Amino acid sequence: MNELRDEMIKWRHDIHKYPELGFYENRTAKKIENLLKSFGVETHANIGGTGVVGVLKNGSSDNAIGLRADMDALPIQEMGRSNHKSCHDGKFHGCGHDGHCAMLLGAAKNLSKYKNFDGTVYFIFQPSEEDGRGALAMMDDGLFDKFPMQAIYGIHNMPGITKGDIALRSGQMMTSEDNFVIELNGKGGHASMPHLTIDPIVAGAEVVTAMQSIISRSLSPEEWGVLSITEFITDGARNIIPSNVIIKGDVRTLDPKVQIKIEKRMREIVDGIAKCHLIKASVEYSYEFIALKNSEKETEAAAKAAIAVVGKNAVEVNCSICPASEDFAQFLKVVPGCFVLLGAGEGDNQPPLHNPYYDYEDDLLTIGLRYWSKLVEQQLKMN
Repeated sequence: MNELRDEMIKWRHDIHKYPELGFYENRTAKKIENLLKSFGVETHANIGGTGVVGVLKNGSSDNAIGLRADMDALPIQEMGRSNHKSCHDGKFHGCGHDGHCAMLLGAAKNLSKYKNFDGTVYFIFQPSEEDGRGALAMMDDGLFDKFPMQAIYGIHNMPGITKGDIALRSGQMMTSEDNFVIELNGKGGHASMPHLTIDPIVAGAEVVTAMQSIISRSLSPEEWGVLSITEFITDGARNIIPSNVIIKGDVRTLDPKVQIKIEKRMREIVDGIAKCHLIKASVEYSYEFIALKNSEKETEAAAKAAIAVVGKNAVEVNCSICPASEDFAQFLKVVPGCFVLLGAGEGDNQPPLHNPYYDYEDDLLTIGLRYWSKLVEQQLKMN
């Protein structure tokens, strides 16, 4: 399999250099489609928009599994200096989806060459993971009807975990994600005469502070949640008290009941503060990602393949719940499966995901290829 390493690096660097956002992965999808065809893999394009599915059959078994990679980039300006740096301003692969694609392409080529399995493998290249729309789009377009499978598997690189280690757990693995937008409308004016205004800045500051009490004072110790304010936007200036404030943020939970509780408390807080300050207020609260839950049988299968590839000491079979969210969770609502994390390294020199200096570790490509291939070999055993 090491002979594929240079090819996978070449594919990844090319995808990295030409990043595309969700549902606009046209060049990426075409490249993937062409490569799959060159491997002799039956290929289906435009599934759920720009999604691509490769179909590889061998032997006589009716068993089938799906392997999924995500294709979309992020709306961030890359700050690194690599030779494969993004050519598209404001877009780059800061989450490693370029590496995920390269690993799955490597697996497709390897499996199509050796065919050491009995059954069908579906190579699923999903669009628009970052905004949580791609999985549903593919399913709405008949993914599991056109390509029936008994299980589906996914993988994501993860800084903060020892490089090359694999982490997974049965049951709850990753969190849900909600977004909110709070608008406060007052009456702006001259900064020297605040008594003539209805200042939404002061109200907004109170909202931000009061929101911090939701997790610590409205949830019980058994419940879990994270609430982060990510943007505070005004239409003011150096000497202008604004008329409008927009507060945006992000909520993560493990339990739908906690999602409902946080939203309810947020609306109560905003409404109360708005009344105190005589301003108008509105709250938009959207449920973006559902929590990801791995099924027991498929988690055992994923762990078995991981141990065969990197060794027992490098596999955490009951890892901590990851506080991030993942669109793969939508697939797991319909088909049993398992999502694993592939360690990208620890320490100050390893930027986190979604950082402008992040770049996928090429050393992980061969590990991903071996994991995918071993998983297929074990789950679709030849007689």
